[in-house]
Amino acid sequence: MTTHKPPTIDPVAAARWACVPAMQSPWLHEEVARRMEDRLQWIVQKPSAWLDWTPARGGLEAHALVRKRYPQAKAFVHEESPSGLAMSRDALSPPWWSPARWGSGTVQFGLPAEPVQMLWANMALHMAADPQALINRWHQALAVDGFAMFSCLGPDTLREIRDVYADAGWPQPHHQFTDMHDWGDMLVHAGFAEPVMDMERITLSYSTAEKLLDELRGLGRNLHVARFQGLRSRSWRQDLLDRIRKRLGARSKDGRLSLTFEVVYGHAFKPKPKVKLQAETRVSLDDMRAVLKK
Repeated sequence: MTTHKPPTIDPVAAARWACVPAMQSPWLHEEVARRMEDRLQWIVQKPSAWLDWTPARGGLEAHALVRKRYPQAKAFVHEESPSGLAMSRDALSPPWWSPARWGSGTVQFGLPAEPVQMLWANMALHMAADPQALINRWHQALAVDGFAMFSCLGPDTLREIRDVYADAGWPQPHHQFTDMHDWGDMLVHAGFAEPVMDMERITLSYSTAEKLLDELRGLGRNLHVARFQGLRSRSWRQDLLDRIRKRLGARSKDGRLSLTFEVVYGHAFKPKPKVKLQAETRVSLDDMRAVLKK
């Protein structure tokens, strides 16, 4: 079972990326969130409170979709960086003159004091240097019988760019993405039950290599520990563009350049706690209360 940190992610680079100001939620993230929101129709449980994990990058438009589905539920937003928090506040807070500012449906920012019934995390997990620790935090934020709903990128993502780098003899263009079965193992390790995982492939096409690279810069950074060190020159970038046009263009009949994104979806429930007796056993007050009620 995979419970250790991904060996290819540089934690310093991951921390730097988390602090990079997000100008807007990437189009791909919004589209994935829209598809994930549609899956909520199959979940019978209606949360009375839910937590959106880093929507500045995960999808601010998607946040509105989830709030529309659960209009009576309290909505909380957690951001890991000051820039993300500022962006979410600007996008999700009603203007000062709006009556909605004093209504019960106002978004609350920060981690909730009480556990929530749903945790929503779109396209965040694959950029975490310690995903097991992140999943553990999600588990702690959920009430018993609550559920986590998340998405992330899978290992088939950007296979075309990997081919370009391999042909040139360059280091890996991105860190390795985790298989959905390993995500399921990590969920169980954190204490979740009944994890359900599935995936789909989304193909995006671009008219130019420049637009392709601009899209990738908005989606993330190369966090691989063995990535290129230091800055590359303009001539290297031009070489990269030429190689992308040549290799990806050769696969296309209409001249457009296509990239594959494997999107992994998952959800899992937080079951009633089971106290395991060991030489030293520590149980949180909330878990003990749940055991006594049971």
